[in-house]
Amino acid sequence: MTQSNQKAPYYPKSHLLAASGVAALLSLALLVFPSSEVEAKKTTLNLELENGADRIVQEKDDLRSTPVTENTDSPFAQIEGQSDKDSAGKDAEKEENKALTATNEQKPATPAEPAWKGVTVGKGDTLSTVFAKAGLPAGVVHDVLASSKDAKQFTRLDVGHEVEFLVSHKGELEGLRIKQSDLETISLNKTAKGYVFKRDLVKPDLQTAYAHGRIDSSLFTAGKEAGLSHDLIMAMANIFGYDIDFALDLREGDQFDVIYERKVVNGRQVDTGNILAARFINRGKEYTAVRFTNKTGNTSYYRADGTSMRKAFIRTPVDFARISSRFSMGRLHPILNKIRAHKGVDYAAPIGTPIKATGDGKVVEAGRKGGYGNAVVIQHGSTYQTVYGHMSRFANGIRSGVPVKQGQIIGYVGMTGLATGPHLHYEFHVNGQYIDPLSAKLPMADPLAGPERKRFMAQTQPLMARMEQEKSTLLAMNKQQQQQR
Repeated sequence: MTQSNQKAPYYPKSHLLAASGVAALLSLALLVFPSSEVEAKKTTLNLELENGADRIVQEKDDLRSTPVTENTDSPFAQIEGQSDKDSAGKDAEKEENKALTATNEQKPATPAEPAWKGVTVGKGDTLSTVFAKAGLPAGVVHDVLASSKDAKQFTRLDVGHEVEFLVSHKGELEGLRIKQSDLETISLNKTAKGYVFKRDLVKPDLQTAYAHGRIDSSLFTAGKEAGLSHDLIMAMANIFGYDIDFALDLREGDQFDVIYERKVVNGRQVDTGNILAARFINRGKEYTAVRFTNKTGNTSYYRADGTSMRKAFIRTPVDFARISSRFSMGRLHPILNKIRAHKGVDYAAPIGTPIKATGDGKVVEAGRKGGYGNAVVIQHGSTYQTVYGHMSRFANGIRSGVPVKQGQIIGYVGMTGLATGPHLHYEFHVNGQYIDPLSAKLPMADPLAGPERKRFMAQTQPLMARMEQEKSTLLAMNKQQQQQR
């Protein structure tokens, strides 16, 4: 018996979609891989079919419970032409990277900026040898020195100084500089018009400091032990040089106190300045000096009471020389070997030691003068005259008729004329008469008066009070240290 009402078998929708997908893929395969009866050149792809197949495959994938490993060997793994496209893209990318690499290799590297390099000045070095050490030809030295008058300062080299060079990659000098001190640097910089000189100055902070010393052997030793520089020791000797002969008058136990300027940069002392106030006790006698600038701008040193330290003449024409022969009317001459008056004072010192004019005046003689050898005679007004003999040479510009200032260098110690060794023969004449320079009473300069003296005293009193306080504190500390030993 036939059952007409038998139901058709039920297939889930997912199975139908899967079957449809398989049929679509088979149809696609026939298109992609044409039979022998169809020409390959007529193969075409239906975009709608492609898109539809993609959607069918996507839906099928969504229904899978586990991921399916893709078979890369299957001709259905990817559409024909996609692999070629990707491969071509990768090849193009490789070619582009090669081109970029080649471009980068061909592009020249940017040269680094030239850097400063230094050459330390050694013993016997000149500017030419320093340039040679820097690898620069001699002609560059000539160009530098010819660039300006100021450039000649580069020839004054001190051992230990560093000369810095800025040299281009072509070996050309672009810059030159020397640090003269902690406060000064000089430099040359190359421009289109040549080398330009420049001086850079650092403005230091000025502070005041105190020093105390006691002389046991020499002024220099005591000054160094007190922390004073060579320049400050010389300045102190010049200040008190009107009253104290430092070659003759110093005694063991002499003392000094000084308030001076310190030049400070970034908290460090780089130099010293002027002596503001000083006191010197020589053979029990006290001498004081205070620096003061008057209303006209002239600066000088005065005693604490306002009288001038300056006299018409300083005591000695040579600093720290030894007196080898005094003023005498009956001395046995060492060369002539007979009694002959020695109407001056001899100061023994090494050849080349500077000789100073002891007062303002005019040179009336400068040349060879018999037994005096090379000598200079200076007229000081109508009353005084000084003579300087046995010089090795004269200072630049010293000749008859030129004016000179007190303390100006007029020549250098030698042993020309009748001399058995290097020394200076110094004479002091008053109204044509020979006077012993060591005992002559020297004329004084005018003291401060009126408002100037009041202003001076207002400045002086705090300085003198500070010296007293500093000295008392220092002596108390020294006493305490001695008791603790």
